[in-house]
Amino acid sequence: MAISNSSGKNSSFKSSPWLDLEAGATAWEDFSPRDRENIVRHYAPKIRILALRMKAKLPQSVELNELISAGSLGLLDALGKFNPELGIKFQTYSENRIKGAMLDELRRMDWFSRGLRQKVKTLEDAMRQIEHETGAPATPRQIEKHTGLSEKEVQQGLEALQNQMCISIDAFHENILTKGDKQDDEPFQSTAFQELVDKVAHLIDELTPREKLVISLYYGEELNMKETAEVMDITEGRVSQLHSQALIKLRKNFKSRYENE
Repeated sequence: MAISNSSGKNSSFKSSPWLDLEAGATAWEDFSPRDRENIVRHYAPKIRILALRMKAKLPQSVELNELISAGSLGLLDALGKFNPELGIKFQTYSENRIKGAMLDELRRMDWFSRGLRQKVKTLEDAMRQIEHETGAPATPRQIEKHTGLSEKEVQQGLEALQNQMCISIDAFHENILTKGDKQDDEPFQSTAFQELVDKVAHLIDELTPREKLVISLYYGEELNMKETAEVMDITEGRVSQLHSQALIKLRKNFKSRYENE
């Protein structure tokens, strides 16, 4: 029996059980224990890759192993529920089940402390007021003056705000890409969800060209801040600023236009 090598690729195309799974030739519950073990080994490297990507957007207090453990449960869930007749590739299906499990674990952990959550709210209120008064995005120095917080406190708060919104957008992506695996969706639910996608897409179109590019590179191409900076030929600090202001605009505009519908 073939097993995956360190890169996660199969060493024997002909006798790889994961190919039978992906093709729908054999259901997960019909594989032998040994084949199940080999299938899990084959897909396991993907869990670590996704965990590392998510960890880069989170505070240092979040342990990588916690994300990997949650992602492993997501993989097992995907293996048991995968249905190739729905027309979704297993790679796409499993990736979003893994990410979904990690996001669920983050929600369970409540990784924002009460003090940090209050600091983020203070910053958001200050940024809205400054932008209303000046007609331009607030700078860290303006926020410091407005709130009385130190430079370090403002920086911590802005990073926390960015992390929070990154996870929110990741959750939205996860919901979009796994929507097709729900067999019991009613037409009304599918229509409502598509309307939500259209609303967010419309709001993204209203961002400045550089903000849209950052969102595209960071979420669409899954580049990190350093890679995005290199592509755009700007500093990482400028990427972070563009990223933060784009996400703030999206959330503020979505609330103001659609929250009371």
